[in-house]
Amino acid sequence: MPKILIILLCSFLSTALFAQKNQKPVPVIFDTDMGPDYDDVGAIALLHAFADQGDAEILATIASTKYEGVASVLNVLNTYFKKPNIPIGVPKGEAISTRDFQHWSDSLIAHYPHQIKKNQEVPDAVALYRKVLARQADQSVTIVTVGFLTNIAELLKSSPDESSPLSGMELVKKKVKKLVSMAGKFPSGREFNVHEDVKAAQYVVEKWPKPLLLSGFEIGEKIKTGLPLIQNAAIQNSPVKDAYAISIPLSEGDREGRMSWDQTAVLVAVKGHAPYYSLVPGTMTVKEDGGNDWDPAGSNHHYLVEDRPYLEVQQLINDLMMYHP
Repeated sequence: MPKILIILLCSFLSTALFAQKNQKPVPVIFDTDMGPDYDDVGAIALLHAFADQGDAEILATIASTKYEGVASVLNVLNTYFKKPNIPIGVPKGEAISTRDFQHWSDSLIAHYPHQIKKNQEVPDAVALYRKVLARQADQSVTIVTVGFLTNIAELLKSSPDESSPLSGMELVKKKVKKLVSMAGKFPSGREFNVHEDVKAAQYVVEKWPKPLLLSGFEIGEKIKTGLPLIQNAAIQNSPVKDAYAISIPLSEGDREGRMSWDQTAVLVAVKGHAPYYSLVPGTMTVKEDGGNDWDPAGSNHHYLVEDRPYLEVQQLINDLMMYHP
């Protein structure tokens, strides 16, 4: 079958399969390193598209990095999608400060409206987690992490405070439905979000008390997105488009589009894993060197495996990334 027909078929199938809306919006906390990679930008674009379709409610956008400017970038993107008041948090303790080498984040801050100018203007990441979770219905919140697990580990370790008399572990058990993470490589391997903060990853996979769904490196590696967005002349003054237009030309490996790890985590967090993926149950383990293995014993952890051609997901993500508010 000619490639153009395959793409058209994938577009039709992806639209048809995801036409049905969720019965109620999924309450989501989005936890992101928002750089050094730029698939975080694509991921938050998907989340806002889902929110505007009535499929998600964005409770907070929280950084797992603390480079100066990360709060501003999140505020730029939330403002662009007409939700400037979404709470933003940044770690105030130990956290990774790696940022994008392509300088798309600096460009977005320089060229787009935002109210938050410094990280110090927003609350600590864990304090915001606790405040937001305490206000939600029991067993309702989906947390999506597309960066390091730093905040999740610290949330589990947190003590009662002004937001809740519960410990972090108790608060998670009471309020969270599940955690969806772009983390690991399955059934075994080594992946950036895990090996950059090994201790946090080890703590979370050992202690997390609710279902943990993992979108591994191998899922997003083959999904290439961004080219339709930057080639779409009808979309102007878009920070999402700018991030991809700046970054794609800087890497020969991105000439067919950027690999799309983080978007898959948002996709399954909001819309569920079917029909594109099935789930493998077991237990993720993290080694001291940051590599991960999989133990088929256990049922609280799951990783995604493809059930349909990845080109269908690629088309769907490309379409959603072109959402223009």
